[in-house]
Amino acid sequence: QVQLVESGGGLVQPGESLRLSCTASGFTLDHFVIGWFRQAPGKDREGVSAISSSDSNTYYTDSVKGRFTISRDNAKNTVYLQMNSLKPEDTAVYYCAAGSFPFGPYSSSSYVYDYWGQGTQVTVSS
Repeated sequence: QVQLVESGGGLVQPGESLRLSCTASGFTLDHFVIGWFRQAPGKDREGVSAISSSDSNTYYTDSVKGRFTISRDNAKNTVYLQMNSLKPEDTAVYYCAAGSFPFGPYSSSSYVYDYWGQGTQVTVSS
């Protein structure tokens, strides 16, 4: 059974950090582009970050550049999203997704991804 599972979400104060994990079962992630998306209440799902299968290319939406870092550990079949200097506007449900397509500008688009996790809640509040 193909499955993606996110973990690491929680409630933190502004300025603190979280590391999200996306672990796959039933398939190996090393041939897939992995994206992180988020959806806040009443808003559309937004592409936050993505990493190519070769680990040589990454994407970040402007609002997280310099604060978030995406990485992958193929030996653990896991992709991470390190989130530093969190802000209240980062509050959302975060999803990871896997897609078998060439990494490019559309890596931030949800429609190109094949597999999705169930999401993990991130809440940034004082």
